[in-house]
Amino acid sequence: MNLNILLLICGILLLFCVFANRISDRYGIPALLLFLGLGMLAGNDGVGQIQFYDAKLSNHIGTTALIFILFSGGLETRWPDVKPVWVRGTILSTIGVIITALTLFVCTHYILHMSLEVAILLSAIVSSTDAPAVFSLIRSQKYELKSDLKPILEFESGSNDPMAVLLSAGALSLLTSPSINLPGIALDLFLQIGLGTAFGLLLGRLAVYTLSKVRLNYMGLYPVFGVGLALLTFGLTQVFHGNGYLAVYICGIITGNAVFMYRRHLIRFHDSLSWIMQIGMFLILGLLVNPSELWSVFFIALGCSVFLIFVARPCAVFLCLYNSKYSFNEKLFISWAGLKGAVPIILATQPLMINFPNSQFLFNTIFFLVIISVLCQGQSLSFMAKHLRLYKR
Repeated sequence: MNLNILLLICGILLLFCVFANRISDRYGIPALLLFLGLGMLAGNDGVGQIQFYDAKLSNHIGTTALIFILFSGGLETRWPDVKPVWVRGTILSTIGVIITALTLFVCTHYILHMSLEVAILLSAIVSSTDAPAVFSLIRSQKYELKSDLKPILEFESGSNDPMAVLLSAGALSLLTSPSINLPGIALDLFLQIGLGTAFGLLLGRLAVYTLSKVRLNYMGLYPVFGVGLALLTFGLTQVFHGNGYLAVYICGIITGNAVFMYRRHLIRFHDSLSWIMQIGMFLILGLLVNPSELWSVFFIALGCSVFLIFVARPCAVFLCLYNSKYSFNEKLFISWAGLKGAVPIILATQPLMINFPNSQFLFNTIFFLVIISVLCQGQSLSFMAKHLRLYKR
């Protein structure tokens, strides 16, 4: 495609997405669903007829976008709010993800009769809540939630993607290389979480120290510093086999809660950058999907969604928050807020990249599952909070 035409299409799509947020606010349709829809409309099955089938490029774009979305989420997370809930949030983002995956596996393999390989991968890939989806919906609420609901939901969604990434990578490695042993995968899991936490803390504190000692000559350089910090944190952590997503989120929290010149300017820039990344990521993922193929997986995706929303996620939440300060209604709301979004779709591109058996079926099922989750949970989140009386008066 001619570069000028490509740039023209990108500009039109970006502007459409900007104004799509007006539709989202007015009619309560989650913005990410509109972005996905625009991508599908511009794709091979839509009016745009854009031919795009590159799963590897989609994965790389999604990974880059997630770096800045998680960094921005960390920058806007207030540590005084998170401090009282970080223990329970950590349990939810680790053990909770594992419980969700195991419970969903039982359903997909033994009840829906999926093959062992597909059931394992699907359960691991959709086991976490999605940070972009939760950040977007929680922060767009017109009323403030009671108690510590907002902090724990944001902390869980920002810190549980690494667990889903590790489970997915471990499952794919186990299925493609049967010689890999489970103790080795478990050790790698703890190593990645430990190194991710350590690098996030170290580089976050180093960044704060640098910004407190060195005054940059131009205000515009502070956002550039933030971009470089996010990329450095992710890349360096990954090079040492830690989890870059976790490191970036922790680094963002430390940086965003420090005091330095033009702090608000840096945070606002990364908020805008996060929106660009979300729009670009959802558009690309929408382009990768052929809507005509989705109907063949409708019933299987619906079955998985029902079990995930009404059984797997509640089991994880109620077990992880057992004997906590949260009331039954609050646990129910936390359970309902376990939205799926871009992360499962990005992780589903990994089997596509290596032509794993039934990878297209898996991708289509996960994509449809995400749409159902956003429509069902995202659309009714405000209603649930109001019905459960969880808004502050």
